[in-house]
Amino acid sequence: MQITKHKVAGIHYTLRDNEGTIIDTSDGREPLYYLHGAGNLIVGMEEGLEGKQKGDKFQLKIAPAKGYGELDPAMTQKVPRSAFGDQEVRKGMKFSTDRGDVVTVTEVGLESITVDANHPLAGVELNFAVEIIEVREATSEEISHGHVHGPGGHHHH
Repeated sequence: MQITKHKVAGIHYTLRDNEGTIIDTSDGREPLYYLHGAGNLIVGMEEGLEGKQKGDKFQLKIAPAKGYGELDPAMTQKVPRSAFGDQEVRKGMKFSTDRGDVVTVTEVGLESITVDANHPLAGVELNFAVEIIEVREATSEEISHGHVHGPGGHHHH
């Protein structure tokens, strides 16, 4: 059975950057189950998985445009230090904005703090090693909900 729209696939994956550093992996965890064609994965990943079947092992290199987007310089801005109140602010810290966006502190000055709202993987080429563990038909409930309900197709709330 091939991975096509409305199929559920279980995959093991390891994501590395171009330097070979592991960014994320399902190694040692349950496989990732997802409903194909429902936009639950980044575009490049869905495209790369299309037509594959159980037992396939392959590498995917995904350009930023089909991953988490290009780096957008407009998403970096300086905010007055006072906006953070009394809390300690260090480079690399993450904060949630009023709009629910997550920003990362990239520079700490005396008067202002520079924050970046780009996704941490924006502008990064993604290198996935993927193994297909399972492919099955999605249940009608999964299709209508647009996501997977666990290995057997049932909801766990």
